[in-house]
Amino acid sequence: MQFKDYYQILGVPREATADEIKKAFRKLARKYHPDVSKEPQAELRIREVNEAYAVLSDVEKRAAYDQLGQGYQPGQPFQPPPDWDAGFEFSTRGAPPHGAADFSDFFAEMFGGMGGARGGFRAQGEDHHAKVLLDLDDAYTGATRQISLRVPKMDVHGRATLETRTLNVKIPKGVREGQIIRLAGQGAPGMGGDPAGDLLLAVYFKPHPRFRVDGRDLHLSLPVAPWEAALGALIPIDLPGGSVNVRIPQGAQSGKRLRVRGKGIPGEPPGDLLLTVQIAVPPADTPRAREIYETMARELAFDPRGGH
Repeated sequence: MQFKDYYQILGVPREATADEIKKAFRKLARKYHPDVSKEPQAELRIREVNEAYAVLSDVEKRAAYDQLGQGYQPGQPFQPPPDWDAGFEFSTRGAPPHGAADFSDFFAEMFGGMGGARGGFRAQGEDHHAKVLLDLDDAYTGATRQISLRVPKMDVHGRATLETRTLNVKIPKGVREGQIIRLAGQGAPGMGGDPAGDLLLAVYFKPHPRFRVDGRDLHLSLPVAPWEAALGALIPIDLPGGSVNVRIPQGAQSGKRLRVRGKGIPGEPPGDLLLTVQIAVPPADTPRAREIYETMARELAFDPRGGH
């Protein structure tokens, strides 16, 4: 996928005001309107112009685009990093505009998940949405965390900027990925004294150095020594919520799956701990270690490729 420079498409500088962007869009829309334009590839150009305007005329999309697109050139290979939108606070105005199905993959990749469905008129303030990354440990114990969100705003010059607001958020024990934490009254203010909207925080976990999360289940690749796999062993495993002893059955092979029920993320019911055995071979890097391996080679008469 290639990076699109929406400012270049509209022919405006990055510091352009909202009025300058609107003026440029109207000029190009008249030039490339498919019903009247004689320009080559007018239909393609008007789609590009519409897409660029959909982003740069929306304060939330423009702020996100400016943050993510820094340093990229038009046509340069581009892939949004994982969780790039974590910590951005969006309103329902961030929902894809009508006709966005005709926009590019670049647009869909960046903005397809922003915001929510637009409802009818409400005097109550709009709900806001944000994706937050939490530590896996918080799901086991619960916690109160200070979370900072970047909030797109329009400055006095009509340019998109980002403000930061910080909230103390209670993380419930057993929270799972994709769960919504609702903060009442932390969305957009209401009209004429009506209640403010809510802030909806979508929970995701930061990458963990050892565990992979799937729902409430935890997956772990478990290294074991050859003698532990051959003879069986009881191995302690540290978990975010404590530790558990896991029995490795005698004769376990690499790739064997073990399930420890109820030791995943707490809940009703709790998740499981799923282990994949990986046999780790010690190096023959000393004379004694080499001697032991040579003895095994002579006395075990083991052919790992037998029958293949």
